[in-house]
Amino acid sequence: MEEQQKFGFTQFAEVWNGRLAMLGFTIGIIVELVTGQGILSQIGLM
Repeated sequence: MEEQQKFGFTQFAEVWNGRLAMLGFTIGIIVELVTGQGILSQIGLM
């Protein structure tokens, strides 16, 4: 049985990239709702 490649543009990498992107977006929205400031305000750009 051939071992699945875990780096590069593979199905495995793209699935995890999507999952982590959704997690980051959700955390960003929650932080914005809790603090009342957007990400640009939090890092001092606005």
